[in-house]
Amino acid sequence: MKKKLVYEKEVRKIDIKTWITQYKMYILAGGALAAFGLYQLTAEEASPEIPALEEAAPAGGNMAPVPAPPLSEPQEPAVLMVDIKGAVAAPGIYSLKNGERINDAITKAGGFQKEADRTAINLAQKLQDEMIIYVPKVGETPPEEAAGAAVPEKSTAGHSAGGGAALNINKASVEELQQLPGIGKAKAQAIIDYRETIGAFTKPDDLKSVSGIGDKTFEKLAPLVVVQ
Repeated sequence: MKKKLVYEKEVRKIDIKTWITQYKMYILAGGALAAFGLYQLTAEEASPEIPALEEAAPAGGNMAPVPAPPLSEPQEPAVLMVDIKGAVAAPGIYSLKNGERINDAITKAGGFQKEADRTAINLAQKLQDEMIIYVPKVGETPPEEAAGAAVPEKSTAGHSAGGGAALNINKASVEELQQLPGIGKAKAQAIIDYRETIGAFTKPDDLKSVSGIGDKTFEKLAPLVVVQ
């Protein structure tokens, strides 16, 4: 009986070894597949998604040029400083609000003197920062920088039809153009480039065709420029 049991155990060992030998490749392959699947699952959870490019570069690798943003008009100051001279009660430098008129400035300076020539200036004209307001006496010849009108102190070259100092935009240099309100170096150069490529200005309104000069900027320039 004992011999029979020993024999059966030996037979089972041989059968298990035979089965393992016969299916060894399948067992190894299954284990490898299971290990690979576990690795893939772990890698997907650990790796962040990389977003796809929304736009591909055009064929040939040449990117379209990005247009430069238009020049924005400078912000006007809320408080304007003006220099009131001549036949007023209290000449001096005064601060006034943006949008006020020469009449408001004269009032702030105490009003006209008796000898003042009230017809020599435009009382309805809007104020500008750094403006000179010169009120001449009757029969007086105003100084050159403020002859017959209220103008910014640094305006140069030429005279307007009304007798006020004005700048000839067909002849002015970059430096002279920069003395105008709202005109920096870039806009001054744009004015010169325009008259050299398009032609001489035929009227002051042509300035609105220059890049960066809109209606608000031109409103300040209109009484200060001429074309000759």
